[in-house]
Amino acid sequence: MGRKLPPFAAVRAFEAAARHLSFVKAADELCLSPSAISHQVRALEEYLDTKLFERRSNRLQLTLTGDAYAGKMTSLLDVFETSTLDAAGTTSESLRVLCTPGFAARWLVPRLDRFVEPSAVRLRVSVGAPSTDFQSNDADVVIGWADHPVPGAEVVPLMQSGRYPVASPRYIQEHCIETPEDLCGVTLVHDETMDQWAEWFAIAGVEPPNFRRGPEFPNCELATSGVEQGLGVSLAYDIMVRETVKSGRLIRLFEAVTLPFVIYSFVCQRSRASEPLITAFREFVFNEVEIDGRPSFAVVAE
Repeated sequence: MGRKLPPFAAVRAFEAAARHLSFVKAADELCLSPSAISHQVRALEEYLDTKLFERRSNRLQLTLTGDAYAGKMTSLLDVFETSTLDAAGTTSESLRVLCTPGFAARWLVPRLDRFVEPSAVRLRVSVGAPSTDFQSNDADVVIGWADHPVPGAEVVPLMQSGRYPVASPRYIQEHCIETPEDLCGVTLVHDETMDQWAEWFAIAGVEPPNFRRGPEFPNCELATSGVEQGLGVSLAYDIMVRETVKSGRLIRLFEAVTLPFVIYSFVCQRSRASEPLITAFREFVFNEVEIDGRPSFAVVAE
């Protein structure tokens, strides 16, 4: 007897919509339109002769049948994906790492060749704080912002850092920046994630400008990249720009530094924390942080 199976496209669309509880997000994942996802889900409901979703207060919610079916389909598709990779000769031993652009570009990528299996790392970056929802972030490991607890996850503080002003050598020369007070008359670049200019000015003992001066970027990496191009002065995390300062592309300004706090943590699902590749990557990043040692305090002006 032949197998009695529903259309695969309908199952795939339903499983993605069930994971995200959103036709829009499922459509983004599968490169389809939300209406196509809705059509496929409807086709599956007709095939099963039962309702899988219902809407409550404009929110998508699984029915009891839909919830049970979704869990089974996710497990089956995981096995299907792994078996397909094995059959194609593609290693299933890969590690999906989600992190910020700054962590990737200025810290992880320059060191990645020292990891025991660099080719196994599948790096993804997030514009905002990386999601630690392992049901939807498609990641094995997240280098999460700060050290907030995550249900069902192991969150281990990875690195802490204070911040100080940096600028390009040319910008410093052109604007004759010699004292902290000089920063009140130049372009200050801000980042949306956590702007600490007021705190830095207080630590430096300087009355801050009474108006917001300069552009604002979604994260510290874009702000730092901007000042490398001469946009102004940004407040950078020491541990992120130490190598850039050492290379001379940026210069640290003044001794004042904000109080250090945990900026990144190593996050993975607690149930997978002992998996060999996750364990190896955890040991690698913590070892690299230890190698970094204490921050250097070279300054251009007192």
